Amino acid sequence: MSRSDHYKKIRNTKGIYQHKQTCQYMVEKRIKGKLFSKTFVSLFEAKQWQKQFDGQELSPGPDEANDYTTLKEVWERMQQKHFPTLATSTKAVWRRRYELLKDLEHLPMNRITPAKITDWVIDKVTHFNSEDYQTSGRGKAGRCNLNNELNMFVSIFNWYKQSEDFEQEAVSLTCPVKLKHRKMGFIKPLPDKLKQINLEHAFLFFDFLKPLYQDLAKMQFFTAGRIGEVAGLQWSNIDLKNRRMLIKHTCVWDMSTKMFIELKPFPKNREARAVFITDEIMEILKRREAFRIPGNQYVFHVEGAPLNYCTIQINYRGAQRQSGVPYTGTHILRHGMAKLARKVGGGLDAVLAMTGHKDLKLADHYSKCTEDDQKDFSEMIMKHIRKEMQTDQPKIDFENVIQLKRSKIS
Repeated sequence: MSRSDHYKKIRNTKGIYQHKQTCQYMVEKRIKGKLFSKTFVSLFEAKQWQKQFDGQELSPGPDEANDYTTLKEVWERMQQKHFPTLATSTKAVWRRRYELLKDLEHLPMNRITPAKITDWVIDKVTHFNSEDYQTSGRGKAGRCNLNNELNMFVSIFNWYKQSEDFEQEAVSLTCPVKLKHRKMGFIKPLPDKLKQINLEHAFLFFDFLKPLYQDLAKMQFFTAGRIGEVAGLQWSNIDLKNRRMLIKHTCVWDMSTKMFIELKPFPKNREARAVFITDEIMEILKRREAFRIPGNQYVFHVEGAPLNYCTIQINYRGAQRQSGVPYTGTHILRHGMAKLARKVGGGLDAVLAMTGHKDLKLADHYSKCTEDDQKDFSEMIMKHIRKEMQTDQPKIDFENVIQLKRSKIS
């Protein structure tokens, strides 16, 4: 995409363009063969910068003394102090989301202003909309927005504000990420992806899985568990006599190789949750007892070795493809049970009980209405409308009508 797709030229000016969506002004100035650009809110500021800029970054004013920590230093301190409390997968995700923020990491925190964030967003959106990026190959052209990166910066900034290490310098600062930046960061619509597998499709999906992975998937569905929690299920946490088991341990896999790294002694929210062993879960456990190895506590394993996520993915994807169900991934079973719990239980309490969430907002997200609900509700509404329209129409009684004789009209 060319610049004209996003910017329009300002008449009677040289090197000044206005963004079609944000109405911000981008100025370009070439000094000794090097092209510089900057974005401003007003045309006056843009013209002033173009006249005065000499190729050197403006020095900070008296209120911007160098006693403020840079974003890079805050990020490094955050990794030292806060990262040990995070899950391994969360740390990997955060590091990946920080990559685009490296363009700002040289700046002191007080100089990362809303205007700087605006410049950064416009630059990234322009890059991800460019033809070079769009044709860069598989896995690199799926960018839809900058929400994850903006949320990452907000997380860093909030930690910075709350940290005792920076409480003096951060007291007067406010987060520079504004609502407009999320709107500006839009690149293309999110793909239409179904997340909540319904009951019929779930059991069709199970039928196409091999025995080990069929039991794994059913256990995940019946317990509304995360795949790592079910893969890490331990016999030591199962009480068949009292029909009670604990979702406590979690398998941790490498983000790149998808291979098993370690068994973490607590789930994502660091709280074990009890699950009642229904007849269906009991059947699965009875089948898995035949594969139980002395001294090995894993319920699901391959010759005593914990399951690798790449193997689970291969089996799930194969069954999803062969069964023809319109769902992908491993998290669809947790979403599907959350939806079913809300439908059968009639509220978010049922969802919280099944999924173990502590946050109502998350429970609502997992069990939110889908197009299937829209179909059901629209059918119910139209059925009601048809019924009302039939009863409201007046009945015509012909018993008291006197039939007139036909006569010729002269």
